[in-house]
Amino acid sequence: MSPLGTESNPLHVAIVGAGPAGFYAAERLMKEKDFAVEVDMYERLPTPFGLVRYGVAPDHQKIKSVTAAFDRTAKRPNFHFYGNVEYGTDMTLDDLKKHYHQIIFTTGAQTDRMLDIPGEDLVGSYPATEFVAWYNGHPDFHDCQFDLTQEKVAVVGIGNVAIDVARILSLTPQELARTDMADYAIEALSKSNVKEVHILGRRGPAQAAFTPIEIKELGELEDCDIVILPEEAALDPLSEASLADADRNTVRDVEIVQELSAREPTGKSKTLYLRFLVSPTRIDGDDNGHVAGMELVHNELYKTDTGTLRPRATDVTEYLDVGIVFRSIGYRGVPLPGIPFHERWGVILNDQGRIVDSDTREPVVGLYTAGWIKRGPSGVIGTNKPDSAETVELMLEDARAGKVLQPSQPSLEETEADVHDHQPDFISYANWQKLDAYEVAQGKAADRPRIKVTDVADMLKIAEE
Repeated sequence: MSPLGTESNPLHVAIVGAGPAGFYAAERLMKEKDFAVEVDMYERLPTPFGLVRYGVAPDHQKIKSVTAAFDRTAKRPNFHFYGNVEYGTDMTLDDLKKHYHQIIFTTGAQTDRMLDIPGEDLVGSYPATEFVAWYNGHPDFHDCQFDLTQEKVAVVGIGNVAIDVARILSLTPQELARTDMADYAIEALSKSNVKEVHILGRRGPAQAAFTPIEIKELGELEDCDIVILPEEAALDPLSEASLADADRNTVRDVEIVQELSAREPTGKSKTLYLRFLVSPTRIDGDDNGHVAGMELVHNELYKTDTGTLRPRATDVTEYLDVGIVFRSIGYRGVPLPGIPFHERWGVILNDQGRIVDSDTREPVVGLYTAGWIKRGPSGVIGTNKPDSAETVELMLEDARAGKVLQPSQPSLEETEADVHDHQPDFISYANWQKLDAYEVAQGKAADRPRIKVTDVADMLKIAEE
């Protein structure tokens, strides 16, 4: 047999998860000029692109344009897409080992972190992850119900997802109608009674996780004033000192926050309050078990032994009357069958991308990971590119050293036949292109970027026509 990595004996790689990390890994693998690689990508849903399709805010079309690069990767002859195929159910780890020298898991972080305070399970208390998936038309969440009859909402967290949720709740029907948001969400949000949105951050402006673009947008909403208390926009001495070593984005975040804090409300129909150095300590309910308000404690910052700034509670509290709470304090990954997992961190157990054994901490031959399921939910879409490249470099290093799985059925024909046996309704990339064209055409007719199909059965029908 020819050496591994030659045209007659290419390296066969399975990528589980069709989000940004998976596509960046595929792109890097196929750029290797002196090492032939065949890449097969598996995705539980019929649609590719993961977080770009179902996580990026529907009014952020520029960010979604990254899918054009993913599309070019997917159209290469040595790339194959198997959509509507779930790892662990349709194809197991043993199934994949029959066909691939290496398997890389890029399944992201699909669940949210809990606040761990009393009242978190009341009606009207929701994970932001579900709300984001709902308004983005994720088929697992299109039947969710959110009580938008309430006038006051609290969003706990101060990262980009929290900012997105607050902004979406503050858009006018006209602003909503210009997006690729799911139709049912546009209808529900257009009829929303929400008048006040409170974003609650436990640390100060210099520690906020949002980007300058995100915070700037909050001051540009058509019918929503932003209010930031000047005393909360001002930096404490520790934060002021930390700016000397901060990156440009952090400095710009602080500048924008302080500029917005100087604004006076103009009488718009909605108001968005951006708060700093406050944490919820409990959520209260009414007689029907529905969210009715929350207690907040004011925080102060202190420097840890490692030099980082952390919040701690003071003896100052306040009460906030709200009828809805969205928690947005971070995503976490979920375990995958047969793959070592770090429960506390919510990531696959790995060393720079090589999956390691839970007991020995030695690399497991042929198994790798990238993206949020590798490092945790940090960064933006583009952050996954160097992360995936780091993993791929190790994969290629191992492949050249012969540290790979020994598949018994590596050919494309054998793989596709096996996938078909396990999931006859799998979706190829050509199938996805039909669905994509349909959505774009429907959107064009309505002067929108696209109108998403949100039901899996409908997706399959359109994709297979």
